[in-house]
Amino acid sequence: MSKQIHIFDTTLRDGEQVPGCKLNHKEKLKVAKAIESLGVDVIEAGFPISSPGDFKAVDMICREIKEPTICALSRSVENDIKVAGEALTHAKRGRIHTGIGTSEQHIKYKFNSTPEKIVERAIAAVKFAKTFVEDVEFYAEDAGRTNNQFLAKVIQAVIKAGATVVNIPDTTGYCLPHEYGEKIAYLRDNVIGIENITISAHCHNDLGLATANSIAGVQNGVTQIECTLNGIGERAGNTSLEEVVMILKQRYKNEFYTNVITQKLNPASRLVAESMSMPVQANKAIVGENAFAHSSGIHQDGVIKKRETYEIIDPVDVGLDKSNIVLTARSGRAALAYRAKEVGYNLGKDELDVAYKSFIKLADDCKFINDNQLHKMLSVCFKRRA
Repeated sequence: MSKQIHIFDTTLRDGEQVPGCKLNHKEKLKVAKAIESLGVDVIEAGFPISSPGDFKAVDMICREIKEPTICALSRSVENDIKVAGEALTHAKRGRIHTGIGTSEQHIKYKFNSTPEKIVERAIAAVKFAKTFVEDVEFYAEDAGRTNNQFLAKVIQAVIKAGATVVNIPDTTGYCLPHEYGEKIAYLRDNVIGIENITISAHCHNDLGLATANSIAGVQNGVTQIECTLNGIGERAGNTSLEEVVMILKQRYKNEFYTNVITQKLNPASRLVAESMSMPVQANKAIVGENAFAHSSGIHQDGVIKKRETYEIIDPVDVGLDKSNIVLTARSGRAALAYRAKEVGYNLGKDELDVAYKSFIKLADDCKFINDNQLHKMLSVCFKRRA
């Protein structure tokens, strides 16, 4: 029987921390509704203590969004936690996400503290958060660079204090996949009671490994992935929601599943890109403009004959109509015939040979040929009205 992997979307919190991606509360609500429609399990709506606007946004999302759990971030500071709890008052299901840095770098240089005091603060934060909500998630910031033995000690302590979810963030994107997987496995094997709570992966993309690390986490016991649409987030970004969802669907469908409605991925991606003025790179997996585009003649011929020759995902499954055969100077006769038929020309072999000569000349002068250019070219070739 396959196991559910919960999807924790932090587009509106970690994603919004990208310079220039700040949304007002009305924009946040619009994006939150799109994320809710995807079928995610948790929406991290914001960091209420950070500003009155963020508090208002979290409160509004709690009032309007009813299906996912609504999560609010806080530091391990009493007032942070209190304000987060107040912002979640109207949530159908609310969660406070609190925590503290656990790596040697954070303890020594960020907090000027000791490991013992960090454990005390972690316990106190979870216990105080439990006075506002039952569902408390603890994050061990910079867990990726934290000694596993100390990390296990912290996680053991917060579980005893009442944490329902433990978040093991690779905050700086430092880990290699096998290292992150081994870290999760170590906690799974050495923390009493961890089998009764949710282990969450929150990976950053500084080395381009956020998605790979999250999947390595799942392979070793993670049952919640924290991610963002389009992979936006601090610095190089977060784990990409669309990537992990489709990896689990395509490669692990007999072992794991999510509740995400994948046909809504591309529309949601476009909304986030437009709302946050953060264009998606063309070659971005799943939602990039070129993710299902083919311009090489060899690839085009294969896709036209049978889509699966060069595509492991059906574009319809992620919210697109079909694959995109792009006409360029690298395209062959099969692609030209295919696109010509789409604009009303069924070309026989002799006609295709004639058209292809004109096409190559035009393609050498253009980066790509759109439908209007193609129609005009063919009308000249065959004396039809453009």
